[in-house]
Amino acid sequence: MSRLSLSFACCRYDRMEAIREGAVPIEGIDLNCITLKSGREVFDRMVGGQEFDVAELSASELISLSGRGDCPFVALPVFPSRVFRHGYIFINTRSGIRTPKDLEGRRIGLPLYTQTAAIWVRGHLAHQFDVKLDTIRWVQGAVEKTGAHGRPHAPPLLRPARIEQSTGAEPLGALLARGEIDALIGSRKPDELGRHPDLARLFPNYRALERELYEQHKIFPIMHLIAIRRDVHEAHPFVAQSLYDALCESKDRALAQMKERGALRYMLPWLPADMDEIDELFGGDPWPYGIEANRRTLEALVQYMVEQHFIARRIPIEDLFVAGH
Repeated sequence: MSRLSLSFACCRYDRMEAIREGAVPIEGIDLNCITLKSGREVFDRMVGGQEFDVAELSASELISLSGRGDCPFVALPVFPSRVFRHGYIFINTRSGIRTPKDLEGRRIGLPLYTQTAAIWVRGHLAHQFDVKLDTIRWVQGAVEKTGAHGRPHAPPLLRPARIEQSTGAEPLGALLARGEIDALIGSRKPDELGRHPDLARLFPNYRALERELYEQHKIFPIMHLIAIRRDVHEAHPFVAQSLYDALCESKDRALAQMKERGALRYMLPWLPADMDEIDELFGGDPWPYGIEANRRTLEALVQYMVEQHFIARRIPIEDLFVAGH
């Protein structure tokens, strides 16, 4: 029987390396792996032009499309990117912001209001710190360069938010340093952090807060998932399970290599101590795939998206995925 050739676009991650290198066979599939530098480029090309058969995709864009009932993709519960986000709220210390409640009524920069990272941060602020999100004015723009952050194709919000587009000659990081915006949230730290005396994190103790979030609520924020074009899935239903099984094996291999203590695989001097903490907190696997192991995280994201007017009602988690348990 001939094998099916498919294209797969994804950023470079240790958990995908065995797939990219061809070390893990995929039943019935020959996968052409296309490695791109930024998730935003993958999303824009996949949602905007459906350029790939399979791709890494923004979790919030997939959920938004699913909420409208016209999603051209099906998803696998495979999560190439997940990041705790308490450490990604930056302030200008001259703005008078000392606590999360001080963010109310301010101008806050972000790459995209619809960015999954921004949804998570707003959800944390609202649920953990009682911040009134509707009092905030949001300024969209790229953090490290001028102009917009990508060419997103997310559906419009069901209720407008107070969003303005930065049109000046400076990126958001520079605007924060000058005090043109009061705070900044996003998916990466601005270049000015550590270089400009007026920039700081809102939560210097962010690691402790992130651990507390997981200990209390079992939430480890998911940013991206794996999407298959719906026409590919409908023509070849076996693809979903074949890919899911292979991606799980690839991740398991990466985790086993990271746990090897004889010689450190990564340039992290305290990796053995970190691995001990990770094993204690996450029960041996900090990066589980599948629905059940991630249910509380996924339900929180869906809830935040309802509250922030991305989707009209909660979507059952099982309705978002076609493989996995």
